[in-house]
Amino acid sequence: MRKVVCDMADRPTHTTFDMGQHPDIAALRAQYDMAAQSPSGQSVSGLTFLSGLYLAISPWVVGFFGRSTLTVNNLITGIALVLLAAGIASAYGRIHGLAWVVPIIGVWTIIAPWVLPPHFAGVGAIISNVVTGAVITACGLACVMLTKMPVPHRR
Repeated sequence: MRKVVCDMADRPTHTTFDMGQHPDIAALRAQYDMAAQSPSGQSVSGLTFLSGLYLAISPWVVGFFGRSTLTVNNLITGIALVLLAAGIASAYGRIHGLAWVVPIIGVWTIIAPWVLPPHFAGVGAIISNVVTGAVITACGLACVMLTKMPVPHRR
């Protein structure tokens, strides 16, 4: 019987491979970034950013500020939308998976005046929320569809 001796130096060394560096993933991210840098992508992300900014300051613009639930809701969701829109504008290739949150924030903005506890907001606050929510929902759907839009290849 023959004895087999295995030296540790003969074993292959295992290296780790970062999936983020895979050529297909890098190409897909580049395609997403090109879509976000197109004029329509910049318009969508800019309008989403401005809508979030308006939503955050709307209690003071429309005049229903105070310690009401709708004021706090609009401030928090507006800030969240501004941060999400900034991420979409700057790194769409990495954050495109969160684009589905934008239309949900839009729908929530529309229904919030009726869902939240009594907030004593007038008709102006409700109209402001409905219109802003509709704009945010449209922008959110455009953000989600941004990856499906054909992008002209640059040479």
